[in-house]
Parts: sequence; C-alpha cells; structure tokens
Amino acid sequence: MKKLIFVLVSSVCLGQTDQYKQILLSKKLGKEVRSYSKGYGLILDPEADKTNIVDSLGVITFDSPEKNEISHLFRNRFILKIKDGERKDQVALIDGKGKELIPLDNQKLDVSWSINERIIAAKEGKEGVFDYNGKQVIPYSEKVKFAGQNRFFVKNEDGWYIYNADGEKVSDKKFEKNLYFYKNRVYISTGPKQGEIVDNNGIVLNTITHNEVDNIGSYPFLITKNKSKKYGIIDAEENPVTEDIYDEIFLGTRYIYLIKKDKVSIFSKEAKQLFPTEFSYVKSLFNTMFTTQKTLKSPSVAVINIQGEILIPKEYDSIEGVKVSGENFVYLTKGSEQRFLDKDLKDVLEPGYQIERILPNTLILKKAGILYRFSVKEKQYEELKNIISLKENGVFYYTETVYPAIVAQNNEGLFGILDENGKEIVPFTYDDIFTFISENEIVVKKGDKFGVTNYENEPLKEVIYDTYSVDKQGIKLTAGQTSEYLFFTDLVGEKVPQ
Repeated sequence: MKKLIFVLVSSVCLGQTDQYKQILLSKKLGKEVRSYSKGYGLILDPEADKTNIVDSLGVITFDSPEKNEISHLFRNRFILKIKDGERKDQVALIDGKGKELIPLDNQKLDVSWSINERIIAAKEGKEGVFDYNGKQVIPYSEKVKFAGQNRFFVKNEDGWYIYNADGEKVSDKKFEKNLYFYKNRVYISTGPKQGEIVDNNGIVLNTITHNEVDNIGSYPFLITKNKSKKYGIIDAEENPVTEDIYDEIFLGTRYIYLIKKDKVSIFSKEAKQLFPTEFSYVKSLFNTMFTTQKTLKSPSVAVINIQGEILIPKEYDSIEGVKVSGENFVYLTKGSEQRFLDKDLKDVLEPGYQIERILPNTLILKKAGILYRFSVKEKQYEELKNIISLKENGVFYYTETVYPAIVAQNNEGLFGILDENGKEIVPFTYDDIFTFISENEIVVKKGDKFGVTNYENEPLKEVIYDTYSVDKQGIKLTAGQTSEYLFFTDLVGEKVPQ
C-alpha cells in the first residue's frame, strides 16, 4: 500500500476539495477535524469540553479558555456559545481567530434562515438584525421575521412593516401579522370574497372584491374555491377564466391542470385557453406535448398534444421526457423494447442499440455485447474500449442532482468509474465499487477489505476495513473492534455534521 505524505501548505491544497482537506488535517493533527469549509474547520476537545478553530495549515487560530460549543456558519464566521462559568449560555458571532463580531451576551442568534448573510438576534424580549460582520442592520424591535427573498417583517407598537436586508423600511403599509412573500407576492384576505394581492414592496397589485381566492401560485391567474369546495380560475382583475366546477387543481410552470369527474383539462397560461381531454391525468413533456398517466384500469401510456390528439398510441409501459445536451427527447419502453425520439417524435438511434444510461450530455449504448458512447449532437457512436459491463446502481437517467458518472467493469474484471465522456475518474483497480445517489462518497473494495474515496479520486479512508454499513447521514467502517464514521457530503455543497 502506498504511503501518504501529508504536507499542508497553500500550494499543495490547491485543487483539493474541502472534504479531503478535512481528512488530511485530521491525519496531520491526530484529531478529528469537522465542518471544514473555505479555509477553516473545528476540532473537538472532549477533555476540556470545548471546540477550537483550525485553519487550512493546521494552525489553531482560536483556543477558548472556556467550555464552549462552536458551529461553523460561513467561511470564517462561527457561532460561539459558552457552556459554563459566569458567562454560561452567552452567545456570540466570531471570526476565524475568535474576534467577537456580535459580542458575547445573553442572546439568541437565529441562523436557521439566511438572507444576504443576515442574522436575527434576540435579546431581552427584543429582536434585531445583524450582518455577518457584526453591523446592526435593523434596530431591536418587538419582533423580526424572515419574509422571503431579501425581506423582513418588523413589528413595532402599531403593527408589522416590511424592511429589506439593508435595513431600509420599504413601505409605510401596515400589516396586521407577519407574512411570507412567495415569488415576491402574498394574498391577504380582508373578508368574505375580499382580499388584496400585495408585492414585497407593500404595493397592492390587485384588489379582490367578489371571489374566494385559494391560491395565487400561478399569478396572474388565481385559483378560486366556492362553498361547495369546487375550484376554478380567474385572472388578477377577477375576470372568470373557468367556472368553479372542478374537483382538484394542480399548478405547473406553464399549465394548470383541472380535474372533474376523473377527466383532466389543461389550461395554458401562455394561450390563456382551456383544453379538455379524455384522460384522467397528464404530465407535460415539452412544447405542447403531454404523456398520459397509468391507472389500474389502463396501465399503458400515450403521448398527446394539447388538443388531446394522440401522437403516440397508448401501448407503452413508460414514456419520459428527457433533456440531453440541452435538447428535448422522448424515451419510451414496452417490455424489453426501447425507443429514443427527438422533438419531432422521430427515432434517433440506429436499429439494434440498447440504451444502458442516459447522461446529461450523452447516451451509453450496447450492441452485440459492446458498449458505446453516443453523442446526440454529432450522432456519433464511440466504442468504450476494454469496458465489458456497467454496474447497476439504481440510476438510469442522470440529472443535475445525480452526478453523471458510471461504475464500470473492464475486461480484467476490475471496477472503476467513468465520466459521461468515457474518461476514467476512479481507476480500474478495485474488486468492487459501491456508490450512493447524490452523495460524494464511494466505498471501494480490494480483496475482502473496504475503503472510501470520492469522485475526485481522493482517498478519504484507506482500504483496511473489514465491513461497512450505511445510514442516512454517512458510512460506518469497522476494522476489528474499532469503528469510524464518515459523514456524507452531497455533490453540490458539503453537509455540516451537527
């Protein structure tokens, strides 16, 4: 086994992930480093019952003399809480060197939400807002609540008022209670069949005088609900779009789906028109095409257009709209049969190819036992040389939230990982590989021993463990009587263990 040399200087750390730097720091210091991100991490000192801050070079930048709890908030910003002594339960916002930006006090700092790097501080029954440099943005008031993107509701003696993240009062309009602005709008009921649609600047966009509004999520089209609990649609000026006769309504990005007596009608927001169908429910593919949905009575699906005309017969087991290289395609299955159609519903692949994986920018195909990479733009087939099989991992269609990499086996029987271009990102040196959807950690096996690497091929845990097990938070590895735990990190941003 190769010996790892842990040299921690800035030039060496370049290109390494925060996850791997945390592993290297832990090995160098002989102590577990946690919550490492953007140059700083935390070290627990169980004997002293406190937490210290460490930088990327392994230097302890803050060593509190008091028992404490520290949580990593953002880069070089931390929340410090004293656990014992005269200052017990006092809380502060500190930087990476322990400088108090919001001084220790008997206060609460709410970081459960974050708007423009702002913290709601509660003290002596009052609440105010500070930025991550400790500057007070909104003075202490009766109450402060997050109200949506770049907005707070602040309560004074006579009511609630809207403030922005810079501490500016954006409107003199008084509210009776704090609200949340969805897509910068909120509906306020002012009485039976009466209300206002207000934006996050306090401006009344529309006044409702004779409709019971149930949902404004598709503004300027509003969902209404009558006394019989039937739904309909009006526009923001209260012009009727449909009658209140529907049993259910579902909101989509481009369409609103209205169901009555097990038949769905499609309302196009762009066309401002309602299109009835003979189907119980449909799902948008792209353009003005839809796939029907399975039912117990009718397990097959079809493709229809918005007028309800059938474009692909109702005989397929599944039909999905997929996007590859920025273009729209339709993937259909019927038993073992597969089809891959372009936006004009024409077959893309030559006969005889079986689709093994759909990746964000390419397809992996198989024909006569040989694997190929297929470019949908160039329409080119490229053999994946020396690769004999792909490992099943529960993922067939990769998306932005599922990393586009595939576990493969070469002609020597060894496993590695390829990216969607066929490039090797984890070498073919393992007897088996186990991946976990949306997580960055990969369990690798050599002989009867296990270890952990990631998609950057950084050795997170050496291949020395006898067994492993997985839960929602991470991987437990056991060697003999000793166990270690490695927290999962997702492929968008690292999760901070609590």
